[in-house]
Amino acid sequence: MGSTTVTTTAPTYPSLKAAWLPLFALCLAFFVEMVDNTLLTIALPTIGRDLGSGTTALQWVTGAYSLTFGGLLLTAGSMADRLGRRRVLLVGLAAFGLISMAVMAVETTGELIGLRAALGLTAAAMAPITNSLVFRLFDDQALRMRAMTLMIVVGMSGFILGPVLGGSALAHVRWEWLLLVNAPIALIAWVGVRIGVPADRPDGLTRDRLDLPGAVLSILAIGLGCYALTSGVEHGWSSAITWVSALGSWLAVAGFVRHERRTPEPMLDLGLFANGTVRGAALAQVGTSIAMAGVMFGLIFHFQYAYGWSPMRAGLANLPLIITMLVATPISEAMGRRLGHRVACLVGAFLLAGSLAGLSWGVGHGYLVIAVCMVVLTIGLRTVMTICAVALVDAMPSNRTSLGAALNDTAQEVGTSVGTAVVGTLIAVLVTTSLPPGAWSSDLVASFFHGERVSYALLSVVVGLVTGWGALTLTDSRSVEEAHG
Repeated sequence: MGSTTVTTTAPTYPSLKAAWLPLFALCLAFFVEMVDNTLLTIALPTIGRDLGSGTTALQWVTGAYSLTFGGLLLTAGSMADRLGRRRVLLVGLAAFGLISMAVMAVETTGELIGLRAALGLTAAAMAPITNSLVFRLFDDQALRMRAMTLMIVVGMSGFILGPVLGGSALAHVRWEWLLLVNAPIALIAWVGVRIGVPADRPDGLTRDRLDLPGAVLSILAIGLGCYALTSGVEHGWSSAITWVSALGSWLAVAGFVRHERRTPEPMLDLGLFANGTVRGAALAQVGTSIAMAGVMFGLIFHFQYAYGWSPMRAGLANLPLIITMLVATPISEAMGRRLGHRVACLVGAFLLAGSLAGLSWGVGHGYLVIAVCMVVLTIGLRTVMTICAVALVDAMPSNRTSLGAALNDTAQEVGTSVGTAVVGTLIAVLVTTSLPPGAWSSDLVASFFHGERVSYALLSVVVGLVTGWGALTLTDSRSVEEAHG
């Protein structure tokens, strides 16, 4: 299937300033779902003491959210393209706020895990739609690029700031407030979306029936796949539960592909992947998320354990990532405009691989070297993530933009699981499976640095190959210039 330029049927805005209300509301919705990914991480020891939880149960307090979030993204995007994007987002925001308030009734770890799983489900109904709607606010490609850039900066800032905000709040309030605060934020976002985002018109939606078998198989494939990666770290890669989960995921993938090829109204038209832009952008997004998650996971341990820094100081050490995301905007846009999607993404892939190789050398050479590598990494991330998000959604038919955004988010969720699993497994194998709570000995720190060096060297090769391979299938500079007029 050839590339199809989106023709927006809903009213559009002539500038970012004119669209400030819907942009603010959509960014707020995206921020709250991303910050919820990491907000509770810093509070796990407190929750464990309060609810009498073991280590495994605490892992599922965060894992339950990512599992339902990743597993339901494609289904939520497919529903939104049928029922209406704004409608599904408003329902998702309302449910997200109400479920967050239920934390006040939580008395056991099992109840908290169930609550987190339900929050992941509602976040899945929000994530692809916020990206799809922000894309559809504008006709101009340059404005779309800037709006998508803003969304990515806000979302990634939420992901990175989660531990900082959580650590700061825990000094003054109980851990339940970390979830309770979602309710007023979701309410503000709901009002902004209701007022500022135009409703979908019928001709902008698909009239195909919802593909329920495809939805079930996609949830099983992604959910079991994410669980297999988590289980590999927790129970070991040779354990029965890991193998069963992985096999179940592969069988669900095979069943999904077979079903989607045969059904007259598929949830995901596999013919879309014949389009090099769709295929390449999704693959490159997997690569960026492997890099981002691997570095975030490794450096959390590096700063808090090897350096012995407090949670707040460790969170502030990630500021180069956030600052560079803001400062790098004109660099990323200029590369996309002048070099075209393909070459700009190849440059981004080179920066990602180079920064990971730099971290492999620099982890034992102090914070300044690490900070420089974080800056280079973020420029690469910003370039690839922004261009691929725009390219993927733009290559989808106009009545499938939510599904395109869901594909983008699913690719990132898969990459996040892979990156975390790779670094977590290598550290467990090369360093230690149980991290001592107190100060580390010099031998353990040296062993940890060795584990990081191997992890980042491996990630450098994997990310370079995956992101570069995806970038090669994108459009060239001429088509980018035409898209910009």
